[in-house]
Amino acid sequence: MRAQAILLVFLMFSAPLSGCFGNDTPFSQTEEIHSSGIIFVTGSDGLPVDEEPLPLIFNFSDVGEDGPEPSLGVTSSGCIFFIAMEKVMRSCDYGETWEEVQDPLACSPTTSDPYGWVDPITDRIFNVQMIGLETSWICWSDDDGETWLGNPHDSGTTPINDHIKLATGPWTSSGYGIGGQFSQAFYETAVYYCYNKLAGIFCFTSFDGGATFEAGGQIFGLATTNGGLHGAITSAPDGTVYVTPRVETPTVIVSDDNGLTWFDRSMGEDVGTPYPRKNSEVATDTESNAYHIWTGADEGIYMSRSTDSGQSWEQNSTRISPIEVISTAFPQIDAGDPGRIAITYLGSQDSSELQQPDLDGNPWDGNAHYANSNVSYYLYVTYSLNALDENPVFHTVRASADPVQVGSICLNSGDCRDIGGSNRNLLDFNDLHIDQEGRVYIAFADGCTGDCAASDNPQPEDSRSRRATMCFLGSGPSLFESVGDLAEIN
Repeated sequence: MRAQAILLVFLMFSAPLSGCFGNDTPFSQTEEIHSSGIIFVTGSDGLPVDEEPLPLIFNFSDVGEDGPEPSLGVTSSGCIFFIAMEKVMRSCDYGETWEEVQDPLACSPTTSDPYGWVDPITDRIFNVQMIGLETSWICWSDDDGETWLGNPHDSGTTPINDHIKLATGPWTSSGYGIGGQFSQAFYETAVYYCYNKLAGIFCFTSFDGGATFEAGGQIFGLATTNGGLHGAITSAPDGTVYVTPRVETPTVIVSDDNGLTWFDRSMGEDVGTPYPRKNSEVATDTESNAYHIWTGADEGIYMSRSTDSGQSWEQNSTRISPIEVISTAFPQIDAGDPGRIAITYLGSQDSSELQQPDLDGNPWDGNAHYANSNVSYYLYVTYSLNALDENPVFHTVRASADPVQVGSICLNSGDCRDIGGSNRNLLDFNDLHIDQEGRVYIAFADGCTGDCAASDNPQPEDSRSRRATMCFLGSGPSLFESVGDLAEIN
């Protein structure tokens, strides 16, 4: 029997605000809303298991800006940096207030394709902006966003420069790492920068903390007709680097020498997975075990594990999402200690039997790209504290009180289902990271706000916003076992 629990969800709304380089006083307004939420407790097949649900309470914060491709990170001071559509937003009080901290003199004019990263070792904050379709600008801060430095990274003139990603990780003892081909590592960690062109995926390694990227090149060929689209970059404590291409069979591209060479591994056949699938993702735990998640052929969220630094992967994947969730999009994952993981995604429990045919006249198969007007998507969060076990248990919360999107989620440019106007509002991805005490933070774009969220019967034409929103664990188990249960944040 499906386990249900009452979940207190606190929604905190902070109004739009100017920031450090304008009005120094951010405006904040908070409101608490209590709602009932469902917790599913399932096994490796998405079916219910008889186990007590974890005590998970989530808080929400309106960042005050649009953020259709949001990313975030948390420094050791506890300050949260949320990269919204055009600004770097900072909160040092768990989302109670937000302020803009991007320096327009050090960072480039912003675009609609930003990406952010916080180095968990050095606390360096990165803001990456795409400039047109030919180059990008990377700026960084080492003092919690108070001051910034930046240099343009010329990614070449061959179109298209898109899907920009950045991450950091430890140096290895071979390849570009210390003691390898390039031993003059200037910065404490390696900085990786990837993007796609029509030819495929290109990745580069920086030796000087992201100021320049002299080493690297193409790592994967043409993945789809859109070029080599890929997920986020992940680096393990042992220095292994992972990049996920957008291909039909779940695949991970791996480097064990700081990006000098790359190899790829597949997770068994998943040939029924419908295009377009956006951004499968990898997370690694404190012992460098790797967890790869993706949206599968039945539109559920699946996982494959590697315990040997990406050399081999399970060929029989594990279903993470409950079978009641029939449609998903934008899965994201992070990990703490071995087996302790958190996943987020947008999902719908609306019955597929009620849906209209897709654009080709076929019955709807749960693909969010072709969902109809009576489908509502919510934010789901899944925890597992034993994800490396033979029979792991997953605790999934439908965290958002109201829909995040009504109608289809456009997963590709050019062929979106048009219901009440353009639905290309949520763009390509969300984000999830943990802080140094193992608390989970999620960045997502909310497509159903204001009157849409308040309505008893919202329609797709009402669901066209792209509000930058943060969700974080208010109280519950840390992903670091030594921390135990985290203190409640109101």
